[in-house]
Amino acid sequence: MAFNYLYIKNFVLLLVVFAIQTKFSSATPRILALVKQNPLVLKYHKGILLKGNVNVNLIWYGKFTSTQRSIIVDFFQSLNLKNRHGSPPLSVASWWRTTTNYKGGSSIINIGKQVFDQNYSLGKSLKDAQIVALASKVSAHVNGVNVVLTASDVAVEDFCMSRCGTHRYIRGKNGKKYAYAWVGNSGSQCPGQCAWPFQKPIVGPQTPPLVAPNGDVGVDGMVINLATVLAGAFTNPFDGGYFQGSPSAPLEAVTACIGIFGSGAFPGYPGKVLVDKKTGASYNAQGENGRKYLLPAMWDPVTLKCKTPV
Repeated sequence: MAFNYLYIKNFVLLLVVFAIQTKFSSATPRILALVKQNPLVLKYHKGILLKGNVNVNLIWYGKFTSTQRSIIVDFFQSLNLKNRHGSPPLSVASWWRTTTNYKGGSSIINIGKQVFDQNYSLGKSLKDAQIVALASKVSAHVNGVNVVLTASDVAVEDFCMSRCGTHRYIRGKNGKKYAYAWVGNSGSQCPGQCAWPFQKPIVGPQTPPLVAPNGDVGVDGMVINLATVLAGAFTNPFDGGYFQGSPSAPLEAVTACIGIFGSGAFPGYPGKVLVDKKTGASYNAQGENGRKYLLPAMWDPVTLKCKTPV
């Protein structure tokens, strides 16, 4: 079974729902208040979760600048929970700590091998099978994730059309399952779909875009999508973790909270976040080497709510 990060589909649906609700509530403002919404619940399907010491191997496909790579590597290093009890509330580590509320305990993320394919060995237009081939360039581990990162000039099957990234698994010759993920740089292809809220969306309310915290719309958008697929890969790696709905298109830890980055969020508005007074950049979490990031909300199985850093 494969798990897709259907960000675009879910986001557009939310915008449509918001438009309908706005029209309806303007005519009958009291009716929506009378409807009590049931809490969101992601069911645990009694499967394996990625826990303990987890190696994340990175496969860089295409040309990334050293700055772009450092933004992403710093993000992964910021997730490490070795010092989780002392991490400040607005840190990337405190955001990732929400995964400890899922069955199985905490995870310590270690960046393993990094593979660089700057010469586009498989071309600049990739199918899913080629993503699998790239993910297989590093020996997989049952308690690890191989992450494929494609550059801004690489087209991937269904990229920008129905997804911004995926996490899936493959079954090895030994019968064991291995998790992998893919995220693309949408900066020059579809920032309105896959780098929102750093770019105006293609549909819905045209609110002013936020300033990317690291000055790179495509890569800061990748961080949002990496956070999404990584949370899904850890809490639902092999079709038996936490999700709601169909296993082929599930709502997972972050996709269940799509479009929420701060308090008061609604479709088209990311919510209240912090703003750097010097640069004007928006963020809600701080990481390694003074980095700032904008991270999506994650569903908390304790409170049954979408939790944001701010």
